Amino acid sequence: MHNSAIFPLFYLPPVSYFSALNAVHYEFLLEKEEHFPKQTYRNRTRIYSPNGPLDLFLPVIKGSKYHTKIKDVKISYDFKWQRLHWLSLESCYRNSAYFEYYEDELAPFYHHKFDFLFDYNLELLQWIFKALKKSPELNFTTEYIKEVPPEMDYRSKLHFKTPEPVVPAKPYYQVFEDRSGFLPNMSIVDLLFNQGPQAKNYL
Repeated sequence: MHNSAIFPLFYLPPVSYFSALNAVHYEFLLEKEEHFPKQTYRNRTRIYSPNGPLDLFLPVIKGSKYHTKIKDVKISYDFKWQRLHWLSLESCYRNSAYFEYYEDELAPFYHHKFDFLFDYNLELLQWIFKALKKSPELNFTTEYIKEVPPEMDYRSKLHFKTPEPVVPAKPYYQVFEDRSGFLPNMSIVDLLFNQGPQAKNYL
């Protein structure tokens, strides 16, 4: 355990998440036993809209916000967030070079219902690795370890309130950069939709 970096499992993680994974040259574990922390990328993602950064929130069932393990947090469907998220992705990236390239594989995530946030995020992560032409072995924590060396603990490093990514970002073309300039650390789908298969080389 102490030889493994620990990463949280995010919803359509930011680019810095994958840059950090690339920088780890040893085994990493996905955190499965932590209590669900509020206001993190675990149930939100950030995309580039015509008006700048846009946060998309994935709602969870109310009781899940209080001392519930991340693997047990259930997704709420009280409002049609899947439709909202998909329409947002379409409106922001329909004119990007590679949206249509990935559209058919990504769309089912916004039509099929998943019970648990962890399972949903994990299947999305596996799809992202496939899109990036990567196939890392995915292993999970089996207990919550509070004390982890800082250089190996990414559970609180990657936060939307931290403006700069852990690994400095190189600019790449973005659809609306003529309006707001280059915005670093958007969701990995921003990189995929704009760079396509070259996203792997960017990382």
